[in-house]
Amino acid sequence: MNPDQERLSETPDLAGAYPRLSDEQIGLLSRHGEKRPVQRGEVLVAEGQRDRDFFVVLSGKVAVIEGYGTPKARMVRVHAARRFLDELGLLTGQPSFVSMVAQEPGEVLAVPLHALHELVREEPDLGNLILRSFLARRELLIGGITGIKIVGSRFSPDTRRLRELAARNRVPHTWIDLEEDPGAEELLRRLAISATDTPVVIWRDTVLRNPSNAELARVAGLRRSGQDEAMCDLVVVGAGPAGLAAAVYGASEGLATVVLDMVATGGQAGTSSRIENYLGFPAGISGAELADRAVVQAKKFGADLNVPVEAVRLGWHHSHQIVYLDDGAQLRTRTVVVATGARYRRLDVPRLAEFEGTSVYYAATFMEAVFCEQQPVSVVGGGNSAGQATVFLARHAARVRLIILHDDLNRDMSRYLVDQIERLPNVDVLRNTQVAELIGDDGRLQALGVRDTRTGERQEIPTTVLFAFIGAQPCTGWLAASVALDERGYVLTGAQVRTDAPQPVLLETSRPGVLAVGDVRSGSIKRVASAVGEGSMAVRLIHDHLAKFGDAAGRQRSRI
Repeated sequence: MNPDQERLSETPDLAGAYPRLSDEQIGLLSRHGEKRPVQRGEVLVAEGQRDRDFFVVLSGKVAVIEGYGTPKARMVRVHAARRFLDELGLLTGQPSFVSMVAQEPGEVLAVPLHALHELVREEPDLGNLILRSFLARRELLIGGITGIKIVGSRFSPDTRRLRELAARNRVPHTWIDLEEDPGAEELLRRLAISATDTPVVIWRDTVLRNPSNAELARVAGLRRSGQDEAMCDLVVVGAGPAGLAAAVYGASEGLATVVLDMVATGGQAGTSSRIENYLGFPAGISGAELADRAVVQAKKFGADLNVPVEAVRLGWHHSHQIVYLDDGAQLRTRTVVVATGARYRRLDVPRLAEFEGTSVYYAATFMEAVFCEQQPVSVVGGGNSAGQATVFLARHAARVRLIILHDDLNRDMSRYLVDQIERLPNVDVLRNTQVAELIGDDGRLQALGVRDTRTGERQEIPTTVLFAFIGAQPCTGWLAASVALDERGYVLTGAQVRTDAPQPVLLETSRPGVLAVGDVRSGSIKRVASAVGEGSMAVRLIHDHLAKFGDAAGRQRSRI
């Protein structure tokens, strides 16, 4: 076999990422698409292209190429007959991070995206096959291509901010560490960029010097469309499990639905490496995959998801709500679902700010795991989030110490996690222990000073990376005086605020037409399943609210 033939060998199927379609499946797709011939070198999808068709290769071969048309062009995959092209970004509206180019004469089937959505509703087995494949391809793409380059120091909070945005939104990217990569400085010199201008984001012909989250989001195709004049039926603020459930049910029932989140879809659940007690997933599911699946569902029904966009204030005009955004825009809507959740509390120890973003973290994902390889790591907290982080980090760190204030790991943590932790040989549980001191220099943590809460005895434990999961505080600062809150800042709903009403509306806040769901709601059960239940329930209550104002006529058009 000559080198050209070898390069054109079809990529083997990996974990179901590249299935081959049957005659029946191709027949179904053919009724919704158009067959067309292609010639060698024809570009079916260009890098950066957002609007594109779903392609099936009928004959010939098509290559997936990174950096096509540049000196650094690299063939990533090759697909032959009966395989389909693209990945998750096709369904979520992101630009393509690669080009797809015919390598020999052949024929393809082009199916418009709207027609693909209609078909997979009619043929769920085919839809499941495509979705599973696209999810697997995104995982492979994240680890297999350069994607967006982020150049910066690991000790820079801005580098951390940009990397977190890319990682949480599962954008294929490469981090070039100024502290470790010998080629980083040469790259900056070629671009005439000084170290003071870092971090830098590079993709194709775009170079951004220390960009804002919004600027990076626009490059990655995440930023909202900017259509802020039309009246919405429903604005969902927060895209965790509760918010995504409200989006799926709202959009599927014909409500004009807009979803906002200031960081990423998935919320706190999106940072979990494995959720093992969610109904219907006996083998567990990662928070990121659960979020990806929900996003595809919501977009399929027409929801407009926008990340990162922050709601900064809630107002109203007559019976309509107004959501004010961080970019100065305003969204006018008939109803609002508040699903902003809660964020983990910060440790009350000196010098914390010095180490945050470089050695102290509030999420344990694959991005943070890079810093933990063969390092001593500590996790503070006794709930499920701390337990999940401990199990995940034990696969990467030399040793993990789980620090809890009390002596009973079963008190706040699910039994299945306790069992796993007790079986891990490189995990120590430090009971009745409190972190009193962070020890290190130049933003680099070296050890923790801890205190036994019973005896007062102090000791130092080696720690280069610290994770804190010590309870949460609600993200309700943007609500100010808009709705009633409890003494801890959680949103009051139902009978908590409508004590005089004969039948108070469950989940409704003190402001009619504004509902609260998930972790942000006072008295909620802090579980993914209950959050999803509340998000879906909210849509039924929204229809009731709209009916009171005569807005419901014709809105409950099921698109399922």
